[in-house]
Amino acid sequence: MITVYGEGRRFRVVWLLEEMGLAYRVRPVDLLAGVEQDREFLAINPAGFIPAIVDGDIIMVESIAILEYLLATRGPSDLAPTPDDPAFATYQQFLHMGEAGLAGPINAIVATEILAPEGEKRNWTTGWALGTFESRLGLVRRQLDQTPYMAGERFTAADISVTYALELAERTGCFTLGPVERAYVARTAARDAYARAMDNCPATKAWAAEVAGGRSEG
Repeated sequence: MITVYGEGRRFRVVWLLEEMGLAYRVRPVDLLAGVEQDREFLAINPAGFIPAIVDGDIIMVESIAILEYLLATRGPSDLAPTPDDPAFATYQQFLHMGEAGLAGPINAIVATEILAPEGEKRNWTTGWALGTFESRLGLVRRQLDQTPYMAGERFTAADISVTYALELAERTGCFTLGPVERAYVARTAARDAYARAMDNCPATKAWAAEVAGGRSEG
């Protein structure tokens, strides 16, 4: 059985596992408590970041690489267009953009706001990161003007990647999504596998509920 470590970006992996109907177990990792105390996890990923998976003798880290690994080893799946599919290039672009161009820059802003000394929380780097996110979001919007999902007419793993990034940006207060992105996220998050993944990522679910509650009160 596949073991998935950590929360946060683990949600992407768990969501894909639910979409594919694969058996797995989750193992929490408390980064805030000090990952140096979690020797079992550090034996899996000495770099100390999440998520990570163990699949038999295989250890994988980096959420997008894990998605590609699962699709390649447990597929074929409609969640991943094949190279001969006209949607393949667009799928690949948005699968990776969900982390490299969207979630990655937001993560830099969040880490700065949490860890940087007062007076350094808003600096050139956070401004650059937000600008990077906004420029890539323009590509997402352009795609959504043409198709309901990132790779075309059907839901794929690229939507798991991008949806996570958009929700991360809004839940952390880094960015307010517009009507187009909100409609897209509502569409992808309405899937049964999304709900099951949320149930298996309690910290993420609690965070989402807290943000949604605050938004409704505001």
